[in-house]
Amino acid sequence: MKPQNSDPHAVREKVRAGYSQIALHGSERRKPSCCCGMSAVDSEKLARQIGYSAGELSALPDGANIGLSCGNPGALAALRPGEVLLDLGSGAGFDAYVAGPKVGATGRVIGVDMTPEMLARARKNLAAYRNRTGFDNVEFRLGEIEHLPVADANVDAVISNCVINLSPDKPQVWREIARVLKPGGRIAVSDLALFKPLPDAVREMVEALVGCVAGAVLVAETERMARDAGLTDIRLNPKAGYVDNLVEWQDPLYQKITAHLPAGTKPSDYITSLEVTAQKP
Repeated sequence: MKPQNSDPHAVREKVRAGYSQIALHGSERRKPSCCCGMSAVDSEKLARQIGYSAGELSALPDGANIGLSCGNPGALAALRPGEVLLDLGSGAGFDAYVAGPKVGATGRVIGVDMTPEMLARARKNLAAYRNRTGFDNVEFRLGEIEHLPVADANVDAVISNCVINLSPDKPQVWREIARVLKPGGRIAVSDLALFKPLPDAVREMVEALVGCVAGAVLVAETERMARDAGLTDIRLNPKAGYVDNLVEWQDPLYQKITAHLPAGTKPSDYITSLEVTAQKP
């Protein structure tokens, strides 16, 4: 019998369904079957813990931060005015709206997401963003990160925040990143990755799949996929404290994962938030 998470189409549809519900009900406390990150009431606490400033958070349009982050890729990308930025799996627009003022009036931020409900939520805040910042430089496109609706060699930087782990075809995602980057362009990704393989009981949990855990791959495999896509200067920085904090804060998903681990082990023995930076030659 095939594992329930082995069919790429089924995986994609489970993820799409899960994030549709988050988009529609993101202001409510989420159940452990929903997503990575904390419950909605703790989303600001989580964002502060992973490096977003109070100023960035206070400037966000209402509802853009729904607690789906596992890092701060926009800060890693060191964005500059005039650059074109692509945000993979942009969700409700959190990182796109944080990045907009950094690239300024002559720059552009393109968010891509496969979930129509997420796009609707992100686009709902475009007018508020323009009124607050004076910039008209953010847009959101419907698409899958394996087949990006972006032209070749069109962007200066690619970011992604806890999304690539959800893809059933991660090598294709990395090839697409390399395709859309301009020569000399760079990537900054925050994602969940593994120090060692998860027990089968965790890998087969639907909530762990949508929760960014069951689809995660080994740290070394992430590096291999980026290199095979033609990227260079690849740097990996595991941030295991992210997982320990979720356990300490009694996140429902991580409580359930803990219950399915061998005695004497903890989630951060297996799972880490991983910062990935690289460049296109």
